[in-house]
Amino acid sequence: MSDTPFGFGLPPEEPENGDEGKKKGNQGGQGGPNPFGFPGMGLPGGAGGPGGPDNPFAAMFGAMNPNDLGAAFQQLGQMLSYEGGPVNWDMAKDIARQTVAQGTADGVKDSSVGMAEKSAVEEAVRLADHWLDGVTSLPSGATTAVAWSRAEWVEATLPVWKELVDPVAERVGVAMGSVLPEEMQAMAGPLLGMMRSMGGAMFGQQIGQAVGTLAGEVVGSTDIGLPLGPAGKAALLPLNIEGFGKDLSVPADEVRLYLALREAAHARLFAHVPWLRSHLLGAVEGYARGIKVDTSKLEDVVGRLDPTNPEQLQEALQGGMFQPQDTPEQKAALARLETALALVEGWVDAVVHEAAKPRLTSADAMRETMRRRRASGGPAEQTFATLVGLELRPRRLRDASRLWASLTDARGVDGRDGLWEHPDMLPTASDLDDPDGFVHREQLDFSEIDKMLGEAAQRREQGDQGDQGSRGDADGEGEPKK
Repeated sequence: MSDTPFGFGLPPEEPENGDEGKKKGNQGGQGGPNPFGFPGMGLPGGAGGPGGPDNPFAAMFGAMNPNDLGAAFQQLGQMLSYEGGPVNWDMAKDIARQTVAQGTADGVKDSSVGMAEKSAVEEAVRLADHWLDGVTSLPSGATTAVAWSRAEWVEATLPVWKELVDPVAERVGVAMGSVLPEEMQAMAGPLLGMMRSMGGAMFGQQIGQAVGTLAGEVVGSTDIGLPLGPAGKAALLPLNIEGFGKDLSVPADEVRLYLALREAAHARLFAHVPWLRSHLLGAVEGYARGIKVDTSKLEDVVGRLDPTNPEQLQEALQGGMFQPQDTPEQKAALARLETALALVEGWVDAVVHEAAKPRLTSADAMRETMRRRRASGGPAEQTFATLVGLELRPRRLRDASRLWASLTDARGVDGRDGLWEHPDMLPTASDLDDPDGFVHREQLDFSEIDKMLGEAAQRREQGDQGDQGSRGDADGEGEPKK
């Protein structure tokens, strides 16, 4: 057995003499090893050091000075003592809020929404809903229209992020426990607990940064095609809408109205297609179940892990430890998810364009801008993809949009929107390859199929009861038992 228990690397050597050790570590004015990777702890006075400005712990601890050290170590203790689920969501929320407070890369800081902006958003959503009445049979799904700051967006959307991330984080937690030899796991209870706490904290930190950064990019609650906000609320972010329209040479009220159309269209779909939300989140979870953790990378990290340097595990998470399994089941799960996202975004794109084209001169330009934006994704979406192994982008948005437009021409608004009545009625990935074949295919009446299945089940139940009665008569041969 090696001299290092459980294969973990030793922490930095403790100096035999404290004063001499300090002199050794600071020769030439250089700081000693940074024990926790916190910024400002490498050089005297807090300048430079391994932490550096890019260290993600900076979002949590800020600039290190003697007055901050107590709070920093208190947060470190909270990180290592965490005993909740696979993600430390309290930490995620705190870091997301702090990331928002720092402002975006272009220097724009978050700000509270004023009454004038709230009124403008409410009026835009009201007018957007009125326009949508003429292009879809689905009634309004927005009971309220709200204008959010970036911080309010973080607060409102975290519950759905939890549903998206927890399944994958749970797999990582299990993998972290499995990399130790089985005979050692019984002896390593405290160590495994520390690893789980660190894993939950690292995930919380990364997700908090991704969500906080995404809050500086989104314009509403449905930008990624999933219903991130509370049901019945059409939400827009006035500060981000201003940034979205800055380089478009389009009047601000037109930009706001076009984005309100998209938000209101999503709200209709998610409000009046009751199975859709669970279908999408279930597709994400199904894909997550097929993700495998790169245990070789994890074993390498754990084998060299210095308990005083949680940055190592942080770097492993940033580098991505997730690989989709190359199995037919996983490929099918990915196809279902991508098709579902494309169908939602394609329907919204087609319906919004139909409503906006006759009324907004900039409709074509804003449609193309939104398509490119959804196709490329921002840095926060890319961070999320690295962490969870999944890109929430509708790769076939244009194909789906063309299919929905063709359905409108062939079957009318009611025939097109009627396909949302049942998940089995929706187009599949192969239908996106052959939209004409799907559009002109004879429409199935699923209400009749459901009725037939119900009648068949009832007949089976009656038959089973009859068989039980016959067996009872046969056992007693028609005579009462004595």
